[in-house]
Amino acid sequence: MRVTRVFVAVFLSVSFVLPPAARAQQATVADQAMLDQAVAAHSRQADADRDDIRRMLSRQQIRAIAARAGIDVKRAETAVATLDGTDLRQIAEQARAVDNSLAGGQSRITISTTAIIIGLLVLILILVAVN
Repeated sequence: MRVTRVFVAVFLSVSFVLPPAARAQQATVADQAMLDQAVAAHSRQADADRDDIRRMLSRQQIRAIAARAGIDVKRAETAVATLDGTDLRQIAEQARAVDNSLAGGQSRITISTTAIIIGLLVLILILVAVN
């Protein structure tokens, strides 16, 4: 009976010690190549988002609206480099919408588009000032 107790005690002691060591030796779910691909894809998307915002900011109509609103477009353009994450994605989506509405050769900008443009410029500058 005493041998059984010793055996159970040793077995339980070993079983409590082994799981953390076994977990530490588990293979990773994603290998390095997959992680590198994910980082590269994220970087490409962020670069594309920044390019879309810069393209919108380079339009003459946008520069005219910004000048009337007293917003420095050069400062907004340099601030685009500091955007990231959700802020970058949201502003890029809005910039694409503005760019698409102007891409068809539309020479006049409606009030709602003007409001979006001013809002985007102000949002970019606020985000940069906060960060």
